[in-house]
Amino acid sequence: MFEMFFPDRYVVSAYVIDFEKLYEEGYRGLIFDIDNTLVPHGAPADARAEALFKRLKKRGFRCCLISNNQEPRVKMFNEKIQVDYVYDAHKPSTKNYIKAMEIMGTDRNNTVFVGDQLFTDVWGAKRTGIANILVKPIHPKEEFQIVLKRYLEKIVLHFYMKSRKKNQ
Repeated sequence: MFEMFFPDRYVVSAYVIDFEKLYEEGYRGLIFDIDNTLVPHGAPADARAEALFKRLKKRGFRCCLISNNQEPRVKMFNEKIQVDYVYDAHKPSTKNYIKAMEIMGTDRNNTVFVGDQLFTDVWGAKRTGIANILVKPIHPKEEFQIVLKRYLEKIVLHFYMKSRKKNQ
């Protein structure tokens, strides 16, 4: 029933993902959500985000940010990391996941999406047909509409974890 929202992978943080292994597996494009995936909501890129993107670019990844925020927010975050971005993305619509892949020159087979929300980030990636990694939100402070979605996410994640245990 909830399987359409299940992430391909679920990890504690974008900063613990084994990107080197993803590269070895043939992935070349990384699409990231920003708020509560890479930094707390509304925050600029911090030293950790800067170091991550420097490492990813050095490794050979193409990176693109995709956010439902307006351009000033995305542009401010991107000032220090300097990657491609798509703002006002209307996730979970597939249109801008596809646009991000076109910008990066990647496709559904060699692109991974990383985000913190099931009903926008993960579901949009799944609908687009790309691999996805759900991360735990960085900070508990969120906009009201997101707080409401988190309650529903807890239900879905309960069944996700239950199915993972059953399949092991």
